Amino acid sequence: MHQPSRTIGILALTQIVSWGSLYYAFTIMAPGMQRDLGLAPELVFGAFSWSLLVAGLAATPAGVLLDRYGGRYIMAAGSLLCAIGLVWLSRSSDAISFYLAWTLIGIAMALTLYEAAFATINRKHGFDTRRAISTLTLFGGFASTLFWPLTARLDAMFGWRDTYLWYGVAQLAVCMPLHLCLSADPKPQGQHGFASKRRSHTLAEALRHPVFWTLALAFSANTFIFSAMAVHLIPLLERMGQTASMAVLLAALIGPMQVAGRIAEMVFARNTPPQTVGVLTFSMLPAALLILVLAGSQAWMVAMFCMLYGASNGILTIVRGSIPQALFGRENYGAIAGAMAGPSLLSKAAGPLVAATLLRHDSAPGVLLSILLAMSLVSLALFLRAVAAESRPRSVKSFDKGAA
Repeated sequence: MHQPSRTIGILALTQIVSWGSLYYAFTIMAPGMQRDLGLAPELVFGAFSWSLLVAGLAATPAGVLLDRYGGRYIMAAGSLLCAIGLVWLSRSSDAISFYLAWTLIGIAMALTLYEAAFATINRKHGFDTRRAISTLTLFGGFASTLFWPLTARLDAMFGWRDTYLWYGVAQLAVCMPLHLCLSADPKPQGQHGFASKRRSHTLAEALRHPVFWTLALAFSANTFIFSAMAVHLIPLLERMGQTASMAVLLAALIGPMQVAGRIAEMVFARNTPPQTVGVLTFSMLPAALLILVLAGSQAWMVAMFCMLYGASNGILTIVRGSIPQALFGRENYGAIAGAMAGPSLLSKAAGPLVAATLLRHDSAPGVLLSILLAMSLVSLALFLRAVAAESRPRSVKSFDKGAA
């Protein structure tokens, strides 16, 4: 197997298993955990949000480790932590052990999910990172499609404890050996493609540059919206007049549109700078939310929302994975991308909780949707500002002079 194909094949399988067992399975098994542990829903969902917070805090140290040692051993160690965390979770008997298990799982997320995989690809195939990331996310988009029904079946047959136990075994028996099968990283070579336009910068240099923080805030605002809608979309559609069955049917369009968006990016925008693709991606979200705000009671308009929303979310993953290299080089990609992703992971944890609070105090969805629409416009403005600042030659020269 050709080297890039081997790497992508390994990571595609481990990403599907890891996203499915660490992230998507929770929604299915949360009710069982509430019953068996006698915990309030807020505590159970709070534990999951806590794990995402931990993942956000661990993202930058994980990126530093990936830059230094590569993905073979770091991602394998992450799979081992996944296995321990999931087995621990399956044996939890009280709130303390439950939260400790999710803490370990949060650390494991930082070492095994997309940011870690992107950093691994960057070290191995720096000249073709963009295409490799696009291909990997295309496969990763099937994680929910496969693991939601699989988890529901296993949960019905064995219960949530044994299901998480088997998912822990899968991490140990499948993901860890596959990560150890990743080839050694090649010796650093000359940079190519978009990254060749500027030298590589250290994490400290990137953190001092305003473009870094503008982009981090733009991605964070978008992630907040997507995480809030991922949990509350179906109840929102029902409050807006859709039947339960129609709400589920319409929401089901989002997954295929994520994949369709990624395919479109690979076919039509593979040679387009990620900054340009990002402008389109960030523009699609406020357009989608505006449709929902104005015509959420009409099914065909909701379908348009789901299509735009899904395509935007799908392409955003590629932009988030490729733009750090395009702007800051590939030498310290893991640390820089991890730091840029940290605020987004914090937003991912906060989104569902904030949305639930707003909906609890206001049964009408208008307030929440208006806030999310405003946030999407802010995220678009931030991204446009970052792209404009990055494209000015004076800004780039000043940055490089100050970093020298």
